[in-house]
Amino acid sequence: MKVVTFGEVLLRFSKADDMRLSQGNTMGAHFGGSEANAAVSLSMLGNEVRYVTRLPQNALGQACLMKLREMGLDTSHVCMGGQRIGTYYFEQAASLRPPRMVYDRKDSAFYTLRPGMIPWREVFRGVDVFHCSGITCALSQSAADATFEAVRTADEMGLTIACDINYRKNLWNYGEAAADVLPQLMHYSDIVFGDAGEWELVSGLPRIPFKATTADYPIDVAAYTEMFKQIADRYPRCQKFILGLRNEPSTNHHLLSGVLYNRDRLFTAKIYDINPVIDPMGVGDAYLAAYLHAHISRHDDDQRCLDFSLAASALKSTIAGDFNLSTEEEVEQLLGI
Repeated sequence: MKVVTFGEVLLRFSKADDMRLSQGNTMGAHFGGSEANAAVSLSMLGNEVRYVTRLPQNALGQACLMKLREMGLDTSHVCMGGQRIGTYYFEQAASLRPPRMVYDRKDSAFYTLRPGMIPWREVFRGVDVFHCSGITCALSQSAADATFEAVRTADEMGLTIACDINYRKNLWNYGEAAADVLPQLMHYSDIVFGDAGEWELVSGLPRIPFKATTADYPIDVAAYTEMFKQIADRYPRCQKFILGLRNEPSTNHHLLSGVLYNRDRLFTAKIYDINPVIDPMGVGDAYLAAYLHAHISRHDDDQRCLDFSLAASALKSTIAGDFNLSTEEEVEQLLGI
């Protein structure tokens, strides 16, 4: 099945060896960004993926196109224009020091994207699944309008729509509130992903604590079931509600799990105890992408889909950079299949 993903590609800069942004004289650079991370993960797992974004017509834009193509993505509908590529600067966590991220996305090529720039009916021809993200609605009013143009077209054409809530507090600066806009995106969606804080934002329901420090931590099935029953009543179209769980006893020690609610039953997954974490960026994107991959091939097996997605996100924690470079075979090996 064919998948379209849509979002901004970013150039990530970071210092080596756990140095702070204020230290050293050189930075490593990686292309990434949430939606691009998901697209690459889907491609690595063997799916046919068309990635839609906007890039500047300059050397950096061309370098990004080359990287996307190298990762197996169809870039035939990438829109070229604008002045610059968005960037972010990432300071890796170390010991007691938390991570730090500085965005530089204003007036990027994607920030200035407008409705009418992308021929969505042509993009979606022959496509089965459209993946979108709340991040594209956070950047600017025009980017949000372009996102809803895409979603409405996908809806009219009968695609399955998968939405990652992807709340980024520091990006909502153009006058609209995330709590107002993101639920509108979810109303079009068949599958919705989010972490505990994101579900709290869009539902107004208090998050359920996840304080795992070992893999035998008990997940509160009754509490999550009741929470998603209430949420499901608000979103009658959505069939799969997926929540990612992460606790961080230290910067390099994370515990990952998740739950899936399908209107009939809540499914839980094992807890992965990961120590050390090599790179935390893109773990949620790997989770989402692996779920979509499993859903495409085994959509009736909710437990299998959830287990596969958690295993993929655990593997991403061991890989440097934004992209999850794990294959389906490697994920299944971790699952013991």
